[in-house]
Amino acid sequence: MLKRDKTWRDFLGIMPGLHPQSKMNIPIKEILSFNLIEVIAFSIIVVPTIYVMITGAPFVPTQMKQVDRMLKAAKLKPGMKIYDLGSGDGRLVYKAAKEYGATAIGYEYSPLVWIWAKFLELTFFRSSAENKFKNFWNADLSDADVIVCYLLPHSMKRMEEEIWPNLKKGALVVSHAFEFDQLATTITLPRNRKQKLGPVRIYEKGAPAKKVKNKKRKNQND
Repeated sequence: MLKRDKTWRDFLGIMPGLHPQSKMNIPIKEILSFNLIEVIAFSIIVVPTIYVMITGAPFVPTQMKQVDRMLKAAKLKPGMKIYDLGSGDGRLVYKAAKEYGATAIGYEYSPLVWIWAKFLELTFFRSSAENKFKNFWNADLSDADVIVCYLLPHSMKRMEEEIWPNLKKGALVVSHAFEFDQLATTITLPRNRKQKLGPVRIYEKGAPAKKVKNKKRKNQND
């Protein structure tokens, strides 16, 4: 018992103001207090980041091999408009603009990730793509020729309900890994285990599905 008490006192001893014999005597309320600037900084940086993780997906960089695979499958042409929902460091939109001549726009709502993307834009990527600090759920995507996303299942379901109905006929949704709940894929790129690339599912608005694995899914993606 004495040994346990001594260990606990030693632990408190490394925390200023908490040891019974500490000369600093810093009140707990002072240690835990925050000034207005700190609260504002927390709200601006942390809150949107948590929101993104809940309503979209956490930032996980997509391998460049997978980016190439997705853009080739989308058959981008100069002047086509492509959106990346949760664009992260902007690698996909910058490549789409620079190598395919597309009008590429990315939406990123995590402040720290967006700042990193802007730094890369100014120093390395150097293309005409836009990486906007904005919540894509509030964006007008109705003019999209292609939408690329890497969203978790619950966000895919919401996208199917809120974004898909407003897309124009012929628009493509290129989803990395995850799928829509009720829509059938037009094209599926299988998992490449050798290169450690996940599956890619492509949906075309208004096109009949080539293969329907789930009978409950629609035969046409209207």
